[in-house]
Amino acid sequence: MKNELLDLILNSVFLGVGATISMDFWALMLQRFIGIAPLNYALVGRWLIHMSKGTFCHVNIATAKPVTAELVVGWAAHYLTGVVFAAVLIMLVGNEWINTPRLIPAITFGILTVGIPFFIMQPCMGFGIAASKAPKPNLARFRSLVTHFIFGLGLFLSATLNSFFLVH
Repeated sequence: MKNELLDLILNSVFLGVGATISMDFWALMLQRFIGIAPLNYALVGRWLIHMSKGTFCHVNIATAKPVTAELVVGWAAHYLTGVVFAAVLIMLVGNEWINTPRLIPAITFGILTVGIPFFIMQPCMGFGIAASKAPKPNLARFRSLVTHFIFGLGLFLSATLNSFFLVH
C-alpha cells in the first residue's frame, strides 16, 4: 500500500507537471506566432488569495485589489492543479495505464477538465459560466477546449515518456 501511494504521488507529479508544461508551451506558441496573450496567472492567484479571505466571487477579478504574491500563487496553483488532475486520471484508469498509456483516455480526460474553469473559475472570476461574459465568449470557449485538449495530450506524452524511463 505504501509503495502504491508513493507511485501515485510520483507519477502524478511527473505527468501533471509534464502536461502543464505542454499547456504552457502551447500558450507560448500562440503568443509568439499568432499574438494571442496567455492567461495571466496573477489573476488566478489574486482570486485564490481573495478566496482565502472570504471573497469567492468577483464582478471582474481584474479590477479586484491586487495582492502580494498573486503571480507566484497563481503559477503554483496552475501546476498543482495539473498534478491533482493527473492523480485523478491515474485513479480513474488504473496504474496499468502508466505502463501502457493510451491516447483516448488522456485526451478525453483533458477535455473534461475544462469543466473546472467553465463552471467554477470563470463564473467566480466574473467571466460568467463558460466565459459567457467574455468579450468573445465562443472564442474563449474554443481556446479553453483546445488548451485542455493539449493538457490531455501532454498527459499521454508524459505517461509515454514515464513508461520508458522513470518511476513505476
